[in-house]
Amino acid sequence: MRIAAVPSVPEIWLYSAHPASGLWRLAADAEDAGEEPAPPYWAYQWAGGLVLARHILDRPETVRGRRVLDLGAGSGLVGIAAVKAGARSVLASETDRNGIAAIGLNAELNGVDVRATADDLIGGAVPDVETILVGDLFYAADLASRVTAFLDRCVARGIDVLVGDPGRAHLPHARLQLVAEHAVADVGTGSAVTTKPSAVFSFQ
Repeated sequence: MRIAAVPSVPEIWLYSAHPASGLWRLAADAEDAGEEPAPPYWAYQWAGGLVLARHILDRPETVRGRRVLDLGAGSGLVGIAAVKAGARSVLASETDRNGIAAIGLNAELNGVDVRATADDLIGGAVPDVETILVGDLFYAADLASRVTAFLDRCVARGIDVLVGDPGRAHLPHARLQLVAEHAVADVGTGSAVTTKPSAVFSFQ
């Protein structure tokens, strides 16, 4: 992995994938351990996470002093942005064990404290937080359904939810209120020049 400033969010540096990273070896390691190989989504910056991180850094009052959950944290980008914006605490939820390792490395790289968990929180109890940040989790129908049901329970308990997304196929538009729009890089572009419009929504 290569240390690089994040496209569209240069205040944050991450260990990022590049052609010579050899991430295919992680799939081989998983197979050797009898596990189902998972795509290394955590190794790339997705537009939903980028737009959410950009919004949080531009509007720190969104998370300042709050207990925050970064749901589907991937590399930890959004959680790191939340700490930098003044969040009281950040829990990063990521089910890929390699992602958990990346979150620890990236948090240390940026000099922030982010607690990571590999637990699948969307199937469990409502977490003890005040704000949930959801970057790019609506790319598959089954996952989108589970996430929406989880967020319903969280909103009913008075938790604020912000969603960052470039318009993936299973985004629950009827439940969202537009908060802001930014042009950010999308997964795999590796460039701050190649951008696409992405949005931050409040989940209602």
